[in-house]
Amino acid sequence: MKAVLVERYEAIDNIALKEVARPEPTAGQVRVKIQAASIGFVDGLKVQGLYQTKDALPFIPGTEFAGVVDAAGDGVAGFRPGEAVMGMARSGALAEYIVVPEATLTAIPDGVAPEVAAAFRANYLTALYALAERGALKPGEILLVLGAAGGVGIAAVQVGKLLGARVIAAASTEEKRKFAAGHGADATIDYTQANWRDALKELTGDHGADVIYDPVGGEVSVQAFRSIAWNGRHIVVGFAAGKIPALPFNLPLLKGGVLTGVDLAQIARREPEAEKRLIAQLLTWLKEKKLAPVVGQIFAFADFREAFRTMQTRSALGKMVVRIG
Repeated sequence: MKAVLVERYEAIDNIALKEVARPEPTAGQVRVKIQAASIGFVDGLKVQGLYQTKDALPFIPGTEFAGVVDAAGDGVAGFRPGEAVMGMARSGALAEYIVVPEATLTAIPDGVAPEVAAAFRANYLTALYALAERGALKPGEILLVLGAAGGVGIAAVQVGKLLGARVIAAASTEEKRKFAAGHGADATIDYTQANWRDALKELTGDHGADVIYDPVGGEVSVQAFRSIAWNGRHIVVGFAAGKIPALPFNLPLLKGGVLTGVDLAQIARREPEAEKRLIAQLLTWLKEKKLAPVVGQIFAFADFREAFRTMQTRSALGKMVVRIG
């Protein structure tokens, strides 16, 4: 089968499609013929060996995918060949086939395209877990989403609206702000401007943000916390800006604010019941057409490098998807 193969940690431009052996499922495992896989910020770090944990070489990048069941090992009862599924793995999604444990797969609801399903689970589970479980976002509260036009950010905009919040989307360009507004944001802010906190103050009537959803990091994170409401919750999701900020400890004291973090990789291991409940809620929204997951650009398998490059630029809107099957 064809797969993107990382044989040493390096820039995506030096990584190629190669022929590798098709994996065989063992007991409890399912082989999926992949139709689409999405690419996120973490995937870009992993191929360069820059992520906080490293995959053993050689490895196939890609964590999120959608396709059809091709074969199943002994003891698999929940899926049959030909069934449309979506799933997540530590790696291996940028390939024509992947083998994963049965428990990591979810049936795709009718009418949901593989490209949509492949861009769904990671971003939307992160957003719902962060806002509902960690941020305790309540109807009527003010949610500030930093980096609101990226895959993780736009998911938070949509989920925040479904939870009843007033959503303010912060993004760096007019195109991105229009994109966020088009997907439900009630107001937008240009956080590259020196006076952006004044704009937030005016939009919130000097209240500040009850919840801050932050996949950006860098100095903007510290400035956002300075504008948090009393008893506000600042949720750390990632550091797309490339810099991990240092928060002065007097700010939580003065603001009565809470800094909390979300690591998607930890949820299934540490809070499996919460994960099941949240996935069920997301699937219900999908089936009821209340949630329409945002797909950014779609690339052919042979153009996977361009998908990575686009994801890593500041112009990216939504999550990049590679069509494989």
